[in-house]
Amino acid sequence: MDTTGTVSVFPFGGRCGFTQELHDLAVKGINCFTVFKILRAVTIGQVNLEFTQCPEPYRPSFLTAKRLREFALNPENGMSESFIEEALAKGDECYGICDGNQLASYGWYSFRPTRIDPPDLLLRFNGDYVYMYKGFTHARYRGQRLHAIGMTLALQHYLGKGYRGLISYVESNNFDSLKSVSRMGYEEFGSIYLMRVFGRYLTHASRGCESFGFALEELSAEPAGL
Repeated sequence: MDTTGTVSVFPFGGRCGFTQELHDLAVKGINCFTVFKILRAVTIGQVNLEFTQCPEPYRPSFLTAKRLREFALNPENGMSESFIEEALAKGDECYGICDGNQLASYGWYSFRPTRIDPPDLLLRFNGDYVYMYKGFTHARYRGQRLHAIGMTLALQHYLGKGYRGLISYVESNNFDSLKSVSRMGYEEFGSIYLMRVFGRYLTHASRGCESFGFALEELSAEPAGL
């Protein structure tokens, strides 16, 4: 696959579902023995007007630290207190859509290198972009495109601040998410391959990642006693 420029967000999109199933089985099979992932790197720099109107009675906004800490008390919201404190400490922002006092959907946005899963890996990226991560929609609100709306409104905000767009990734066997980000307007620009071997991570970023500064770095273990 040519990754020197923008390519299709569907690395297997033109093939049958059987090929996708084989890819999914292969990734899951390797993960029975070690950590192995292929991260499809995606970006979006234009607002899709289809997703700029938030329907009633929902209210979209950047969430304050106070509200985030309140939402963290409910495990249904999918973010722990420790996660929120780490994210806020590095200046990350959360754009959410609320239904009264219920958090319906949200996404997190970072301007600095950010830990991914596995948490001992740090994702670096070009500072001209904002890294979008941890998109979530509560089960009872799914199917209403709230994630797309929230992400688009956040994108509109950051473009107004002078950023070139959003940057993110989707795991290669998460086909539903790949389809979803494509509908939103994201385009794939490269891939990162990672595997844990003898306790260390081997990573390889395709050429398309270079211009976005999109790369993984293994975090050093803290010295004993700290």
